[in-house]
Amino acid sequence: MLPVGAYRDEAVLVWERNNLFNGWVSLGRAEEIKRPRQMKAYAAGTGGVLVVRGDDGLLRGFENACRHRGHELLACDRTAENRAIVCPYHAWSYRLDGSMIGAPGYRQAKNFDPSEYGLHAVELREWHGWVFANRGTDASFESHIEGLGAVLERYEASDLVSVETHEYDVAANWKVIVENYQECYHCPSIHPELCRVSPPESGDNLPPQGSWIGGDMDLREGAATMSLDGHSDGTVMTRLDEVEQRTVMYIAVLPNMLISLHPDYIMTHLLTPITAELTRIRCSWAFPTAAIEREGFSPAYAVDFWDITNRQDWAACESVQRGLSTPGFVPGPLAPAEDGVYDFVRFVASKYAGQD
Repeated sequence: MLPVGAYRDEAVLVWERNNLFNGWVSLGRAEEIKRPRQMKAYAAGTGGVLVVRGDDGLLRGFENACRHRGHELLACDRTAENRAIVCPYHAWSYRLDGSMIGAPGYRQAKNFDPSEYGLHAVELREWHGWVFANRGTDASFESHIEGLGAVLERYEASDLVSVETHEYDVAANWKVIVENYQECYHCPSIHPELCRVSPPESGDNLPPQGSWIGGDMDLREGAATMSLDGHSDGTVMTRLDEVEQRTVMYIAVLPNMLISLHPDYIMTHLLTPITAELTRIRCSWAFPTAAIEREGFSPAYAVDFWDITNRQDWAACESVQRGLSTPGFVPGPLAPAEDGVYDFVRFVASKYAGQD
């Protein structure tokens, strides 16, 4: 494990916000900003990002701060649909490409050139239905997700529709949560529902590439997906091969997105550190349109299973966080089944050390 202070020290989190969460981070699903003139504000790294879908259909990102006195252009997690971006404080206005339209009371002002006060751009990428932002690294997005496209290509993620979202506040450091996600060594102890439909000792981790890590687990014979009894009320994604129809893939796109690829749905966790010992998690479930359009469709078979499993994980993570506060605690060695945890710890440690 990393030193205990890495999980408890606010100064470490400040460094992580400036160095990990200001690089490539996932903001959410692109379907949230699907139509031209839609916009949404997201928390990311050291400040907010405003994402706007232009009349040309392209997504653009901007620092979520008016060029006047810094008021947020849109409150975090709020959405809007407008012809222009208008600051709610003093009504400075901007086109959807970020260029300035004008400011009340400045028409006759000397030496005020609106062209000099456009919004500051934030680099964005729309990829497999998710939106990623970068404001602090020269690394290309292609290097960030190197090799991951091949894992996702048959899951049709861009075409899925999110039908339910849950938000959890977990009293644990964000790294404790990612580490928990990287192993099923704990599953026999706390996840009886999961173990009934997926053997906890199954699967293999993929060799680390880019800035992501992960691996797969099998479904038990007779189980179609991860649900309380293994049944599915959805539809299998049509392009999956025989192996993908019988496995679940768990991917951590670092630093803040956890993806679970099922034969019939994708679950996404987005992590936002609030303090060194508190993390907000936004969990969403996305399904093929063919399933959603079926009469009487309900996502409950997947949502109920994972809400139970999530809460079991959050309770364990919170207990780990409390245990890390115990005077004299010294981490023990990772088990062979925790090789995914080791891959994550190495990733974070290399960033602390200033290595690429």
